[in-house]
Amino acid sequence: MQITVEIPDDLAAVLASSGQELSRAALEAIGLEFYRQRRLSGYQLRRLLGIQSRFALDAFLKDHQVEKYTAADFEHDLATIREFEDKRDIKRSA
Repeated sequence: MQITVEIPDDLAAVLASSGQELSRAALEAIGLEFYRQRRLSGYQLRRLLGIQSRFALDAFLKDHQVEKYTAADFEHDLATIREFEDKRDIKRSA
């Protein structure tokens, strides 16, 4: 699928000042946002961007300050640990 986006010339000049091709920058931005929203998996993001390996994807995500382990992941893990601790304590007291 091909998508066309119109950007005002003055903004395009600012956005292109980094030297990156705007179409690639737009594709990366879209992919990163969908990845952050968990609408794309790492594998799907790799396919979208043509990234060959998981290691290259990890480097790409690090360069764009995208953490794979989120605060929500931490909270979920912490809740699971507490649940196991509660079950262990119930068994010990029985």
